Amino acid sequence: MFQYRQVLVRLRQGDSDRDIARSALMGRPKVARFRLLAEAQGWLVVATALPEDAAIAAVIAAPRRARSTISTVEPFRSLVERWADQGVGGVAIHAALWREHGYRGSYSSVRRMLAEIHASVPPTATVRLYFAPADAAQVDFGAGPFLFDPAHQALRRTWAFVMTLCFSRHQYVEFVFDQSVATWLGLHRRAFEWFGKVPMRLIIDNPKCAITRACSRDPLVQRAYAECAEGYRFKIDPCPPADPAKKGIVESGVKYLKGNFLPIRAFRDLADLNTQARRWVMEEAGVRIHGTTREQPLDRFTLEKPLMQELPATAPDLGTWHRVILHRDCHVKFDYSLYSAPFGLVTQSLWLRATDLTVSIFQDYRQVASHLRCRKPGGRRSSPDHMPPEARAFFAHDREWCLAQAAGVGTGCTALIEHLLSDRIVERLRGAQSILRLGSTYGTARLEAACQRALSHASPFYRTVKTILSGGFDLQPPAIRGDKDFVYGRDARFGRDAQTLFTTDLDADEATRH
Repeated sequence: MFQYRQVLVRLRQGDSDRDIARSALMGRPKVARFRLLAEAQGWLVVATALPEDAAIAAVIAAPRRARSTISTVEPFRSLVERWADQGVGGVAIHAALWREHGYRGSYSSVRRMLAEIHASVPPTATVRLYFAPADAAQVDFGAGPFLFDPAHQALRRTWAFVMTLCFSRHQYVEFVFDQSVATWLGLHRRAFEWFGKVPMRLIIDNPKCAITRACSRDPLVQRAYAECAEGYRFKIDPCPPADPAKKGIVESGVKYLKGNFLPIRAFRDLADLNTQARRWVMEEAGVRIHGTTREQPLDRFTLEKPLMQELPATAPDLGTWHRVILHRDCHVKFDYSLYSAPFGLVTQSLWLRATDLTVSIFQDYRQVASHLRCRKPGGRRSSPDHMPPEARAFFAHDREWCLAQAAGVGTGCTALIEHLLSDRIVERLRGAQSILRLGSTYGTARLEAACQRALSHASPFYRTVKTILSGGFDLQPPAIRGDKDFVYGRDARFGRDAQTLFTTDLDADEATRH
């Protein structure tokens, strides 16, 4: 309206239409029309006050002409409005109308209706968030380049972890291959060590490695991340779901990283990528004039750092928590390795806490087992105390145990056990264990006598020793060679001497030849 007001002032001064046109305020035809309008309103009377801009606008604003034609998209207005509310683009809407609804109009008609629909929606106002020094930092992930991962022997997408201090805009950048809980915790530790201090709170999105249940009012924090916050004494401030504008500072930082660091550099591997990223933060991003603060982030960081929290004297032992089931073999499985727990908790759901060095197993909040972590998949950590009593006894009664027990019984028992265990065809460990258990029933003295008698008859087996003890033959005097009357047992096997056996065998052979 200021052009019309300036023209009105000059008209009241008596300037001609040509003079006003030379000033480039308005063309001669338009000045002529405005002169007639001003005369009709009485605005050219010098004695009267100049009208307000609103009065001039109300007079000169011509009513909009009604649309002479109806848009070809008008029959589909409700459908287009619904798609526009869902964020569907104009090209997709035009294609859907053409394909599914028989629309044969131009894309320009669809674009004009979308512009009309968007113009009818009142814009929403927003408020810029300001943060005091050391008050908060914002955290986010952004997609990085593809690099070769030696662990998987394949190209993998990298992810840029960015933590930006809200006051100074100084940031920590590190690229990783995954967004697991262990990686997330390690990134926080290295970021705090990079800054040398800890902010009061961290404004984050809702990644699964940090928030297990996203909610604007009652979010559920991942147990390991809660321990990290407790150890470093910062508060977790997750954004409401689907509202990334609440952490717009780090969102802009990620966009700045993608636009100014990644496109103009080449990287050999992940280590080279992170080395260049740290150098870029200190030599370029940290010394630029920030678009919002109009200061260098490193200069503002020198003011912010003394106000931030000190790092703990001892770094917290950051571990990840996992729900596991104790299987019937008294072991839980984690990271493709097995760890034992007490047999009384078989089939129960337990908590497993894993750090870089140890694996601890908890029943609720009570620790029931602890092991050194297996460095390679497929490992096994077992404690004999976690096994059932019968299993402990089974594993304890090995070959060395059998020889030690036999030595305590006597020389005969030792010789018989050594003979059994030296068998090169059949594994006779169970037989040796069973023979030694007979000592608890019959006593070690009788067991020694039975072993000696079994050896004298060249039958060092469990069944022989058991028959001798159950029949009481170990209590009888030993057999005398050649005494055919001395027999015992149903088959009188042990009563025949070697000479009789030898003679009988010769007779049988002679009969066979004839």
